[in-house]
Amino acid sequence: MKTKIKTNPFENYLERIEEISSLLNLEDKYKKKLATPDRIIKKTINAKVNGKNKTLQAYRVQFNNARGPYKGGIRFHPKADLEEVKTLAALMALKCAVANIPLGGSKGGVTFDPKEASRKEIEKISRLWVRKMHPFLGQHRDIPAPDVYTNAEIMGYMIDEFEIIKKQNEPATFTGKPLSLGGSRGRDTATAQGGVFVLEELIKTVNSLGEELKIIVQGFGNAGFHAARILHNSGHKIVGISDSQGGIISELGFDPLHVNKVKEDKKPISAMYCVGTVCDQKKLDKDKAKVVTNEELLESKCDILIPAALDGQITGENADRIQAKVILELANNPITPEADEILNKKGIIVVPDILANSGGVMVSYFEWVQGLQNFYWTQEKVESELKKFISSSFNEVWKISKMKKLPMRKAAYLLAIQRIVEAMKARGV
Repeated sequence: MKTKIKTNPFENYLERIEEISSLLNLEDKYKKKLATPDRIIKKTINAKVNGKNKTLQAYRVQFNNARGPYKGGIRFHPKADLEEVKTLAALMALKCAVANIPLGGSKGGVTFDPKEASRKEIEKISRLWVRKMHPFLGQHRDIPAPDVYTNAEIMGYMIDEFEIIKKQNEPATFTGKPLSLGGSRGRDTATAQGGVFVLEELIKTVNSLGEELKIIVQGFGNAGFHAARILHNSGHKIVGISDSQGGIISELGFDPLHVNKVKEDKKPISAMYCVGTVCDQKKLDKDKAKVVTNEELLESKCDILIPAALDGQITGENADRIQAKVILELANNPITPEADEILNKKGIIVVPDILANSGGVMVSYFEWVQGLQNFYWTQEKVESELKKFISSSFNEVWKISKMKKLPMRKAAYLLAIQRIVEAMKARGV
């Protein structure tokens, strides 16, 4: 019987939790805790966007803190809603458990398009979010960080507003801050660098992958760009890249730095070859390149496919057309459970988001530790610790995957849930 495709991301999360809970024979009280946020905070923010007065929805979901203070990003996005934020908060709790760092899971958001707002308007919205949420935040309570369309500058506004309200310095309350405010070196590239370290461990483990890999990166934001750059510099071939408006592919490969120059001019990636719908065919032929949609890019042949955009990109509808050998999830939740089943049957290795993109939260943890101690690390120390932590996580997940004959996602969920439930039991929950 064909499984009904779910459009609600939280339903996808619950389906995966139910399956792993059955494997572990979990009691209902633990399943309920894993399926229910500790706290949902909904507020409204009255602010100007593009000069017009708007009432914006603001969220913070604190999902589980059995293993330590809540930890999770804040996204500014026009499609941010409670179900998405709730799902991402749950995944953060699992991600921290897989990483074996003493933090729980949370997530926040504001529903608006920052591309339509001025810098001053974004600062105002950032400060208003803190004014609404500050009673629930703190370096031992809940520690926000950047996420989609937020960055170090926005974290700077937020930590400043929080410390004004609290009338004291508390630098460990926000991570992803500017270095001048107690940020950590290596934070801006942490998600990508962590993903590359995981891929390197996989290449060492799976000898059949080869050395020079053909890689497609869907999404050319911070994580996608830095992953493409690092992998290109390591000798791999970036044969496909896309942004929200489409992509380009070529068997000859691309230099991500050249592609990024186009993005820095606020142009779509396709502007390397096209102005609007008019394309330079001679240049396309010379580079053996094609301009493609995001859907076509995902289905193109490659060794490694890296979804680094938004969730729900590979579904039951297109999974059977995916031609990659390995999918490395730098985005959160880019593959639905229906697609997972199809990819597993095709023999495609999926390195799940809660492992593949955990470098960001690992370096956030390092920043939190540095802030608590007021003692800051070198870039070399950050990268060395990141490699140690994430390589250990990969090897633990891979071991469970092989021993129990499970796909990597199920192995990662199993490891995370075991650790969270163990902490809950220790607390008498």
